[in-house]
Amino acid sequence: MLVTRRILNTASGLALLVGASNFASAADLQPRPSWLPSSPAPYDWNGFHLGAHFGYVTGRSDWSAVDTAGGVSAGTVDMFNAYEAFKGTGSYSLGLQAGYTHVLPSRLMLGIEVDVSAPNLIGGARPFETSAAGPVELTARSILSGTVRGRIGYAFDHWLLYGTAGFAWSYDRLSLTTNPGAALGEEEADGTVAARLWRLGYAVGGGVEIPLSPAWTARAEYLYTGFGAQQVAWPTVGHIVSSDLSLHSIRLGLNYHIGEATKIPNLLSDGLLPLEQDRIRVHGQSTFTIQYAAPFRSPYSGPNSFQPNIGRQTWDVTFYLGARLWEGAELWVNPEIDQGFGLSNTFGIAGFPSAEAYKVGSAYPYARLTRTFLRQTIDLGGEIEKVEGGANQFGGSQSSDRLVFTVGKFSSVDIFDTNKYAHDPRTDFLNWAVVDTATFDYAADAWAFTYGAAVEWYRGPWTVRAGVFDLPKVPNSTDLDPTFQQFQLIGEVERRYTLWGRPGKLAVTGFLSRARLGRFEDAVLLGQATGTTPELAAVRRYTGKTGLSANLEQQITRDIGVFARAGFNDRELETNAFTDVDRTAVLGAALSGRLWGRPDDTVGIAGVVNQIGASHIAYLDAGGLTAILGDGKLPNPGLEKIVEVYYSLPVASWRVTLDYQFIANPAYNTDRGPVSIFGTRLRTAF
Repeated sequence: MLVTRRILNTASGLALLVGASNFASAADLQPRPSWLPSSPAPYDWNGFHLGAHFGYVTGRSDWSAVDTAGGVSAGTVDMFNAYEAFKGTGSYSLGLQAGYTHVLPSRLMLGIEVDVSAPNLIGGARPFETSAAGPVELTARSILSGTVRGRIGYAFDHWLLYGTAGFAWSYDRLSLTTNPGAALGEEEADGTVAARLWRLGYAVGGGVEIPLSPAWTARAEYLYTGFGAQQVAWPTVGHIVSSDLSLHSIRLGLNYHIGEATKIPNLLSDGLLPLEQDRIRVHGQSTFTIQYAAPFRSPYSGPNSFQPNIGRQTWDVTFYLGARLWEGAELWVNPEIDQGFGLSNTFGIAGFPSAEAYKVGSAYPYARLTRTFLRQTIDLGGEIEKVEGGANQFGGSQSSDRLVFTVGKFSSVDIFDTNKYAHDPRTDFLNWAVVDTATFDYAADAWAFTYGAAVEWYRGPWTVRAGVFDLPKVPNSTDLDPTFQQFQLIGEVERRYTLWGRPGKLAVTGFLSRARLGRFEDAVLLGQATGTTPELAAVRRYTGKTGLSANLEQQITRDIGVFARAGFNDRELETNAFTDVDRTAVLGAALSGRLWGRPDDTVGIAGVVNQIGASHIAYLDAGGLTAILGDGKLPNPGLEKIVEVYYSLPVASWRVTLDYQFIANPAYNTDRGPVSIFGTRLRTAF
């Protein structure tokens, strides 16, 4: 009953979201999809399809353990984790599927489907006690899973009912720790031994699918997966553990129907078409980056030093699901799969070379809900402007004078400090200090998202923006403050203008953070008094941090645009959520390939100068570490200087970008470098 109750509770919550996304309101319900003619033929389910699914999962792992003294323990690990909004964790998953469907003249449907699912946090821990080892905790966690299933069902005119069964696999992590109580996901806690194991089993379930457009369908599905017991021996801690696994999943999914095999080459060349209807939108993207840091001079290094001669990659898939709720109101949800690491695990350079690399890395794909927000636009008059639809934006029109309210979970730099030529690491520059003003210590968790609210007032050529956002519990951490006692206020004034007949804009952004932060000088003094390495965590207190920046963009010709950024913040206080930069200046340009006969190509070039204050330098020289930097010492400080150049071009439905970055004095250390970083980015979007 507990499993059933959890599934029903989860399903009811998901149904509310799907109901909002697909139908918006009861007044818009139609007896059949609006794209169908008045006397439509039955929907054609035949052919190939690919798609994605979001699932909420519950389950259990029954286990038994034998120690060297013959002591036997047994129990159950509850694999379910309720959603924790300020951590972003829960027993949900995001996956991809592909399959083939054939409908017989009798309307009997036969098909096959393969899928893979990336979990967020499906797992649990169970403490137990044995005669030999004393208190021990067993942890089970799903890393990746998938199925290969047949499908059989009946195709009604405009919906499909089916059952499904087949093989299932799961890749899991099983661990024992003699230090119970560590948070689930702390992979390498002291006293922990771990093993990764493959499980093979079966899957059975059923579902219903309905068309949304000629290409897109939506489905709801239940799936049970069961796996037999497997044994793991840990001689170092004297335990042999046997465990099984069973999971229940409620899934909501979308499929894109390709049709017959001859259309697959067209899909590869042209890409997917988004779902764009009056009330619902579905867009998506996938970006793969790989970077290599060439060998460079490195006479010494510390725990957070950038390392030479290494390569790393990142990969992500994002879906942008939108619903128009009422006049001017849009609800957007962005589930995402992430995988990979930044170079040197995102340590060692203040202007870090990839904004596609988060401060949290993973060798295996995992799911996140990056954005869930509501936007309300209120027209106030003036000229009517056309709005192009796309990711997180419905197309249509709006008045030049308007109010825009945004509330929910999103990134504050979705609204503040934007720039036409340098703001999206998936399409233009990659470096942190180019896509955002490095001194803008904007509120965010380790993935750059947070809860907050913002208002924008557009009046002629002016826009005034203001927002309040939650800060992390601890600087640069994964958990946001659930009490909102730590918060950030942001204000921005933007002026649009025309210079020599070409558009441009200038924005000035200021912030005030109220949070528990450490002062560099206090940490150094405490370290000297105690004879220890200074630590910011030891001197944190509730205080205020401020900063101010300016952001310019200017079109020079129809094929050349330039941009500039500059900013400063309180150089005495540690970084709360971004990076170690106290003063910054950026200048760059973007050039259209139309200049050399390739109108779809783009070249970008930017130069950055970053600086930190004297107390910041003294802290690093004394061996202190920040979330990003720490060579162990800093006897010869200097300005961190960065040049980035990229060339972007289309290849079929993809866009390929070649990127090069030259970094002098990484982490403000003239003893190290210079560093050359070569990168490639591959992206597709619909």
